[in-house]
Amino acid sequence: MSSYLSRCNSCKVESGCFMVYDRSNYTGNQYFLRRGEYSDYMRFGLSDSIHSCRLIPQIIFYEDRNFQGRSYETSSDCPELTSYLSRCNSCRVESGCFMVYERPNFMGHQMLVRRGEYPDNQRLMGMSMSDCIRSCRTIPMHRGQFRMRIYERENFSGQMHELMDDCDSIQERYRMSDCQSCNVMDGHWLTYEQPQYRGRMIYLRPGEYRSMRDMGMGPMDMRIGSIRRIMESC
Repeated sequence: MSSYLSRCNSCKVESGCFMVYDRSNYTGNQYFLRRGEYSDYMRFGLSDSIHSCRLIPQIIFYEDRNFQGRSYETSSDCPELTSYLSRCNSCRVESGCFMVYERPNFMGHQMLVRRGEYPDNQRLMGMSMSDCIRSCRTIPMHRGQFRMRIYERENFSGQMHELMDDCDSIQERYRMSDCQSCNVMDGHWLTYEQPQYRGRMIYLRPGEYRSMRDMGMGPMDMRIGSIRRIMESC
């Protein structure tokens, strides 16, 4: 904070959720802040003025549409929402970015949700077979280079190409008939079913994906048509 202010003794959170610290580099005593006004740092337990802060991803799930029924709030990955709610038919993202999935363990149809309100999951997920969210994954902020390798066939075989930026059509740019495995070295990416970033999507974070099943889809569920970096902080 000292790069911008000589001291910081009060703050107002306009939107989102933050953790504030009474030392630099996210150390010392800390306090979680939601939207609201905080007129005196001493009231929330810090021994000194605010010296650093960090955005905290926050999402709230509701059993029924329009934010009704019981709710569950989280800032981290959740492989099985039914451990907390019998169903989930709406959600509200307070801060950050999340990927939500129609099946447990980050499988099935998925959708990126940014800060905002989503009163009806059937409209959000774009499907009629299942309108409930079963799992979610937080998308961390990434600063630095982006790099991934895509392969035409499973188990890193066939044609291979390396990406460091967005690709609006892998068929046109690389003349690849298909993309069935990949290795994400740096950054977080979204793959889309169709060119020009349209259709269903798959979230990929750093790691090896030997098949479409490793990416969270069955081998016949989806083909990859375009790929985009997740660059915004949401």
